[in-house]
Amino acid sequence: MTLQCHTSQLLTLSGHSTTWLKLLWMLVLGLSPGSWAQQGTQPHSIKIEGDITLGGLFPVHSRGPAGVPCGEIKREKGIHRMEAMLYALDQINSDPDLLPNITLGARILDTCSRDTYALEQSLTFVQALIQKDNSDVRCSNGEPPIIAKPERVVGVIGASGSSVSIMVANVLRLFSSG
Repeated sequence: MTLQCHTSQLLTLSGHSTTWLKLLWMLVLGLSPGSWAQQGTQPHSIKIEGDITLGGLFPVHSRGPAGVPCGEIKREKGIHRMEAMLYALDQINSDPDLLPNITLGARILDTCSRDTYALEQSLTFVQALIQKDNSDVRCSNGEPPIIAKPERVVGVIGASGSSVSIMVANVLRLFSSG
């Protein structure tokens, strides 16, 4: 759940004019691991608006040094896998006969090539299913925060390794509705 008292750092993309290529270009130009992150414990993520949201787990960054979850950008395996998902979404969304009047969106999370970090990140996918009482939460100016309810993810693409995929699937299964 995103609490917004001031400008968010979450990278959000919407509209048909925004393509996967623009997003990829921004990543290749050298967004550091910290520039993906929100303040606090929010995950490294990219959100693409849509009527139906698919999740993605990709090792966009390598494993960081001790005490730091993420390292350098992985252009080969991490970026290429994310690029394939973004390209597929773009192709599906641009074909008016494939899913008429429906746009696929995505919430893509960086696993930073760590099993435990990927599992922690994947909890973002179940936030929309958890009810929380935020009636006592206030911003520093006393106003209630604008609480953006997370989108409901209907499926997850990834992770890059079977061990991570199995762990994530077991967690997500606990919250499945059917």
